[in-house]
Amino acid sequence: MIQQRIVFLSAAGLAAALLLGACGSSTDQTAAGMSPGSTAPVATAASESATSAPAGSGHMATTTMLMAKTVKGMGSMVTDGKGMTLYRYDKDQPTPSKWTCAGECTKTWMPVMVQDSVQTMGVEKSLLGTVHRDGMKQLTLGGWPLYRYMGDTTAGQMNGQGKDEAWYAVTPSGKKSTMTS
Repeated sequence: MIQQRIVFLSAAGLAAALLLGACGSSTDQTAAGMSPGSTAPVATAASESATSAPAGSGHMATTTMLMAKTVKGMGSMVTDGKGMTLYRYDKDQPTPSKWTCAGECTKTWMPVMVQDSVQTMGVEKSLLGTVHRDGMKQLTLGGWPLYRYMGDTTAGQMNGQGKDEAWYAVTPSGKKSTMTS
């Protein structure tokens, strides 16, 4: 009798855990704060995280905040909510927004993805948009897809500036910074 109760309670607990887990795994964009078919995120609360992408596609970073930061000798640059410099790639296309950094490239240059919405401080919200990438949305500024550089390990660094004469910190207007640190 006791063994039957243990088996029954264990099965009931497992079933409850599976049901609760299924409740939190919705991917509905409307429920997440994105209107269907929209290209510009809507403002809500901010949080940042780095996530791994599907196998073989490198790394991605998610963000919900873009800020303009003045860097001594460099002018105003765009960072994520953690103060990490964001970059654009000259080989991408701004109109229509199209990314070209893929595979091995994304192990060094992490695409900046959005799940819900983006808040801005000093960055013109009308310049924000997204481009579809691997079933997700990569954030764009002035049409240019945005990236974080793996060589920037702390806020405020710009170690990716001018790399391969194609990667540049992005300004609040979506232009590339041509200054060197």
